[in-house]
Order: sequence, then C-alpha cells, then structure tokens
Amino acid sequence: MSVVGFDLGYLNCHVAITRAGGIETVANEFSDRCTPAVISFGSKNRTIGVAAKNQQITNANNTVSNFKKFHGRAFNDPFVQKEKNKLAYELARMKNGGVGVKVMYMEEEHIFSVEQITAMLLTKLKETAESNLKKTVTDCVISVPSFFTDAERRSVLDAAQIVGLNCLKLMNDMTAVALSYGIYKQDLPVPEEKSKIVVFADMGHSAFQVSVCAFNKGKLKVLGTAFDPFLGGRSFDEKIVEHFCAEFKTKYKLDVKTKIRALLRLHQECEKLKKRMSSNSTDLPLNIECFMNDLDVSGKMNRSQFEELCSDLLQRIEAPLRSLMEQIQLRVEDINAVEVIGGATRIPAVKERIAKFFDKDVCTTLNADEAVARGCALQCAILSPACKVREFSVTDAVPFSISLKWSTEADEAEGIHEVFSKNHAAPFCKVLTFYRRGPFQLEAFYSDPATVPYPESYIGQFVVQNISAAKDGEKSKVKVKVRVNAHAIFSVSTASMVEQMQVEENEDLSVETGVDLQNQGVIDHLDADKSIQQDHTEAERRPQVQTDGQRTPPPHDPTSGEHKMADTEGNENKSDHAPEAKKPKIKVKNIELPIESNLVWQLGKDLLNMYIENEGKMMLQDKLEKERNDAKNAVEEYVYEFRDKLSGPYEKFVCEKDLGKFFDLLTETENWLYEDGEDQTKPVYADKLDELKKLGNPIQVRYREAEDRPKMFEELRWGLLHYTKILQEYKSQSEKYKHINNLEMEKVEKCVRETMEWMNKCINAQAKRRLDQDPVVHVDEIKAKHAELDNTCYRIVSEPKPKDDSPKEDQPVNGINQNNDKVEAEKKKYKAESLQQNDYHPNEKNTIDMDLN
Repeated sequence: MSVVGFDLGYLNCHVAITRAGGIETVANEFSDRCTPAVISFGSKNRTIGVAAKNQQITNANNTVSNFKKFHGRAFNDPFVQKEKNKLAYELARMKNGGVGVKVMYMEEEHIFSVEQITAMLLTKLKETAESNLKKTVTDCVISVPSFFTDAERRSVLDAAQIVGLNCLKLMNDMTAVALSYGIYKQDLPVPEEKSKIVVFADMGHSAFQVSVCAFNKGKLKVLGTAFDPFLGGRSFDEKIVEHFCAEFKTKYKLDVKTKIRALLRLHQECEKLKKRMSSNSTDLPLNIECFMNDLDVSGKMNRSQFEELCSDLLQRIEAPLRSLMEQIQLRVEDINAVEVIGGATRIPAVKERIAKFFDKDVCTTLNADEAVARGCALQCAILSPACKVREFSVTDAVPFSISLKWSTEADEAEGIHEVFSKNHAAPFCKVLTFYRRGPFQLEAFYSDPATVPYPESYIGQFVVQNISAAKDGEKSKVKVKVRVNAHAIFSVSTASMVEQMQVEENEDLSVETGVDLQNQGVIDHLDADKSIQQDHTEAERRPQVQTDGQRTPPPHDPTSGEHKMADTEGNENKSDHAPEAKKPKIKVKNIELPIESNLVWQLGKDLLNMYIENEGKMMLQDKLEKERNDAKNAVEEYVYEFRDKLSGPYEKFVCEKDLGKFFDLLTETENWLYEDGEDQTKPVYADKLDELKKLGNPIQVRYREAEDRPKMFEELRWGLLHYTKILQEYKSQSEKYKHINNLEMEKVEKCVRETMEWMNKCINAQAKRRLDQDPVVHVDEIKAKHAELDNTCYRIVSEPKPKDDSPKEDQPVNGINQNNDKVEAEKKKYKAESLQQNDYHPNEKNTIDMDLN
C-alpha cells in the first residue's frame, strides 16, 4: 500500500512519501522537489510541471496555470470573471455551467474542465511518487485550503478519481502543518495538563491562512481557523508589476499590458526581484533584454519602496489574526509559540506584522515549502495499515457553520437548526429524529454566507424517501444521520424508519437503538421538530443536543399522550402493594430508507467516466510521443557522437573508403532529421538508427576489442603461469601435490600446453591484422578459453590431501625427541604449577608424564 501525501499548491506542488521509517519529500525528473502547477498543450502531446513552465511564454495561450481556485465554481462566478482578465489562456463555459479551459491540443480546439486540468497535474505528481517508490501509487492524502467549501472539495475529489487515486482524506493545509509540527515533539504536555497552544500562519502564493492548535502528548486539536483567501505572494507581485508598467509607460512609451508575453516576462522578473529584496535592503536592478519592440528596459527598487508600495496589503494581515483570537477567546499571552510557513512569509515586513501582533518572535522550525506535503504523508501513514506510526489523534474543525432546513407536512412553517457550528470538531456525526407520514426533504446551507468566500451558501438538498405512516395511522419515527466526514464535506449519510412491534414473552427481545452509529465515532442525538400539526410543547419541538455522545430522550409532555423511548420497557412508578401488571414487550426495528441527494456541485457518473476515459487516452498519447521523441533523439545522438569519434579514437579503426561513406551517411541523416525527418513515427527513426549501426557497430566493436583484448590475454597468461608453476612443483616431488594422481596431472599439463599454443597462435595472427580489419579473436573467445582452463585444471590441483586417522608416535632421531618446542614449554609450565600447589595426585602426575614423554 502506498503512503503518499500531495500538496496541491496554487503555484507549486510537492510530493512526500514514507520511506525507511521517515517522511521524505521526493524530487521529480529534474531533481527538483518542487513541481510547478503548470500544464502546457502542444500539437503532439501535453507537458506538465517544469517542462510546461518553460513554455509559459513561448506557448502562452495553451499553457494553463493559476487554476486551483476555479474548482467547484460556475463560469459566471464574479471571482472567475475577475480572474479571467488576468490569464493568458482563455476560459470557457462548460455544459454544466462550470469553468473550462479552451486550448489547442493535437491541432484541435479542446475545452477541458478544471477537474480534468487538476487530474493532469495529479498524473504528474503520481508518476513522480511511483518513480521514487518503485511501485504503483493508489492511496494518498491531498491538501486543500481550509476555506474550501463542500463544492470545491468535491471537485478536487473528482479530479483524484479521474486519475485513479484513492484519496483517503482531503486534509486542510493548516491541519497538515500542525501534524508535521506536533508528531515529532517530545516535550508536549500530558493530556491531564494544560495544552500547548501554537499559532500557525501560512502565506503562500495566493492566500493567507492562520489556525490555532492545542497540543497534548499524542493528540492535537484545531481550535479555530481564519483566512484571507485573496492575500498572498501573488498580491505583492501584482503591486510591483503595476509599478513598473507605469514606469515603463512613462520612461519608454511602452504599454506592457497590450502584449501578453511581455506581461508574463515582467511578472517573472518582478517575482525574482521580490525574493531578492527579502534578503537585501539596498537598491536592486530589474533588467529585461528585448522586452518590447526590440527595446531593453531597466528599473530598480529597494525594500523600503516595496513596503511603502504594499502598505495596504500589509495592513490586511492583522484582520485574520484578530478574527482568530476572537473565535478562540484567548489572550495573546496564552499563545506559547507562533510558527510561520509559506513562501510569502519570507518577506520581512510580513514576519514583523505577525510578530508584532502576538508580541513574540515567530518561529521557522518547519520547512516553509514542504511542511504541508509532509503532514499529508504523515496522515496517510496514520490511515494506512501498512505503516506503524506513533499514536497521534487529529481533531480538525468545521470551517463554516452549517444549518439544516426542513418543511412540515402542512407547510405551515419551516424548521431550521444549526447542526454544526463554526470550529465544531470534525469528523463528526449527529442523529436527528423526525416524525413524518411521507417523504420529506432537508436543505443544507451555510449559516453565515458573509464569512464564506464562495457566492453560493446553498450546499445541497436531500430527500428521504419511502416513508409511510405507522400501522395505527400515526406518524412514523425517522432517524436521520448527518455528518461532516474526513474530507470536511457535509452529507446526510443514512436514514432509517423506526417501527415498534409487540412480541410474546417467549420471543427474543431485540432492541435497535442506534448503537451501531455510535461505534463510528462521536455522535450527537437530536430530536428535531416533529410536526407543527402535533400537539407538542415548544421545549419538545426544540432539538435536544448532548455533547457526550449519548442519546438524550426528548422531554415527555403529559398532554401529548405520546410515549418516549424511555418508556418502552413499561417501567413506571407504582404502589408498593399493587400487583405488578404484565405488559407486552416492545421490539424496535430500523428500516433503512433511500436518500436522494442533489448537491450544488457534483459531476455526474457518465461525465466522470468520460473524463476518466479521456485522461487514459491522453496518458497513452503522452507515452507514445515520449517514445517517438526518444527514438528521434537516439538517432540525433548517434550522429553527433560518431561524427566526433570518427575524428578521434575511432579514426584508426575504419578504412578511408568506409570513413568517407560513413561521413556522407551521417551528414545525410542530420539533414533529414531537420527536414523530412522532423516529424516521423517511431519505427521510421528505429529503421534509420539500424541503417547507421550497420556501419557504425563494426567500428565500435573493433575499437572495444582493441581496448580489451590485451587485458584478457594478460589475464590468460597469468593463469597459464600459475598452472605451469604447479606442474613444476609436482614434478619436483613436492609434498603439497604428491597426493594427486599422475593421470590427472597429465590432463593439467595437456590443457596448459594446448591453451598456450592457442594463445600464441592468436597473438601472432592478430599482430598481422590492421586496426581497421576485423579481429582474429574476440574478447569473449579469450574469456571462454580462460574459463575452460580453470574448469579443467583448478578442480585437479585444488584436490585436498586425504586425512590419516591412525595415531603417529614420535620417532627419535639420534636419541633426540622431535616434539615441538611449544609442547615442551607447556609441559614444563604445567609441572611447575602443580609442584607449587601440592594438590596433584602421583598417579595423575605419572599419567601426565607418560602422555607427554
């Protein structure tokens, strides 16, 4: 199972994986851990990432970037219409009213949805992860801004599904950062102690997000979030661009905004200038050659001018911070640390504003660019059964308050209830109880549209179907479970109709009260407004909420004549002397009800399948085009490589006739590559390469053989000398080889003699050959001859001596014992020690002397 985290940024993306027990941010094919969120379309294929960014100016109309915030939005959205004027490519309206991108691809005009564009980017990130993991990637965690609404989140999930990714969780950027910060901390307080409160501030290229998290050992809880979705590094870039557009208009009489390529080049240079000003306070130049009308332009700016130019943007930093502190009802003194990440936080003025607000220095312990991707990979590891991760629970927060609206059967009034407040714990489930005779609908919407950076407050409509009246004609009891899931998406997940039946005493009592729901997490039980027609008190119609996850029965109204769940056992207060009356037992049965969902933004199954099929075709086309380009590059590389070497090391290994012929073929092939061969199929290039190799391979072979042949002959010569020496020792009656049979040694001698004759013959024959002629003997033949020599001789000469198990007595020579001096020394040492200790036995001593003498 893959453990991968994807940080889908507005400008750049990062991929983090779990490997060797740790989290690693991996590099792409350009050895860069940052992949630009850019897709460029061409006549034959599409390019993604670094290669696409290199075409952003040359192929501006067909290169797509800055599309992240178009997810889940209609084409008529005011934000989309405002952004439309800033883009080099063209936006178009999709059939479902969404945002599409119009480009020229494969020599035809195509309109791709935002989901398809993001799927293309995910394809590239998936390939990067697979090339590093060396296996297929399916399961992952993807980051999204914390201010994304349900529609935007569903759109990102659809993009992941198009490319075949199983997104285990859409993780908020700030929650991912908090996880990557807290899971490695060893000094967190235990759960019983006061939590460590940390503020995380992230200013990226397009948005400013802040969150407050409470840390304890093994867990984190998001207390609150705030944001400015239109304040980021891009905002500062635009200020600098506007400044130089005005300056160039005055100084050079150039209207930069009339030429999209010039404007894009200015954007790139202004971004570089902004980064340089972060580390340098002096005047810095901006120079662009051949900017417009073959004119070179120049300008300069320093940090003080930049901060003055962006003073209004810097003032906007405090608003989200102030909103955050109001939400969590904490003082600045209660904050233990402030961590900043994101590229734009490298601007000194941004850091100063944040530090001044919290009255403490900001920390930069996290990687400003990679912290989100690392947090997503950690979350994926926690969710994956393939990884063992330290226990660490993550409790996120609902970004916007969500309410439900429903109508009564008599249509006299509507019921509205806020089911999830802002910063409510997530994921979370709640159970609502309704009393109905027939199907009814629920409408979900954001309670406070002014706080939502999205034009539509409506989330969706959910129709609970197949409801019928009870057997006695009364309204049926319907339990509806609503939830905010792991992706922070609201849904009405299940609905069931509760039927009560009387059973005999001997029948099993089966009571189903929703325990199965409680096993799925923390669940609140609500008793929603039953019906305007029923005679209930106002207190009874008000939903009852209990935060400890246990069911709270609705209060009993004695005037209603209705029995609650608490009375199903028939336990009532009775007189001490009255006989206990037997009442029939009640069996509760839950009948699952179908729910029809109509969400504000959801791709249909047919459209999604079509996108999946189209993505597969484009991936195949990219693969074929890559193979075609590789084949073409192979021919081009062969031409240039051989042309250089024919004038160098290969010159001696080809005759003059073949040399001239080969040079002509190389020149002809080069001209063909840039004329008729500019756009040919892969087999054509393969045939052209084979034609070149027919002349080139023999030259290469002769060169390599001439390089390696002397080494191989030298190795064979040393082998022959080795076995010749053994034969000489054998003939001199050496004890080392005396045990070897004469017939066997004759085989060795014969093999050595024949090999020596073969080697001398080959060396003499090869010496008569010119370098431009094919060799008499090849390196492989010499290797084979050496192996044959070893196979025949080594087995014989390495035969071990036979072991002699019979004991041997020392034979005295001239009355002198020939025992080893070491043995004699040990004997004397043993005797001396025994005499000193006086604990030896005579017989034992005699025995020892007998053994040694």
